[in-house]
Amino acid sequence: MSEHFFGQAKFLLSAPKLKYLPKDEGIEVAFLGRSNAGKSSAINALVKQQGLAKTSKTPGRTAALNIFSFDDERRLVDVPGFGYAKVSLQMKEQWRLLINQYLTEREALKGVVLVMDVRHPLKPQDQHLLSWLKEAKLNSHIILTKADKLKYGEQQRVLQEVKKNISDDVSVTLFSAKSKNGLLELREKLSYWYLLKI
Repeated sequence: MSEHFFGQAKFLLSAPKLKYLPKDEGIEVAFLGRSNAGKSSAINALVKQQGLAKTSKTPGRTAALNIFSFDDERRLVDVPGFGYAKVSLQMKEQWRLLINQYLTEREALKGVVLVMDVRHPLKPQDQHLLSWLKEAKLNSHIILTKADKLKYGEQQRVLQEVKKNISDDVSVTLFSAKSKNGLLELREKLSYWYLLKI
């Protein structure tokens, strides 16, 4: 059931400000991560649609909250990437305020998938965000993307290292949009947040 559910995702709207978002009801799950962590590729793998979330060789192309709907009640939110993006400081500040406001004020938000490149996990901004999510009592799941770039032993070493440095209530899995490693676990986590019966 969950595979069919995720495959029916459709682009709904792009919101540069919170006032343009759909009515604050139902269930939303947000994807956050550094600009070059592979967030769009992870979303596309999740929904089995190659071009739904726009991927780019230029990090930081997501400049608004991009909303995708599965049905009338459940949505996925692609949040602007933080960190590396080659944009003005003014634009970065606008994004930071938008993200903070969304995470703080959105009642429909029930879970956050934090996307990290397996080769560069737990950067200071990631750590800060994890602390903030814990304080906000938001469900969190980490995916360590681009796992196919590392050999198995190195993947496991990074996974254990990340597990040691996060709190017990945050789950973490290796993930590869290319090999689909970790896709089942990600769908199961979101199915739980979306209250699907799988």
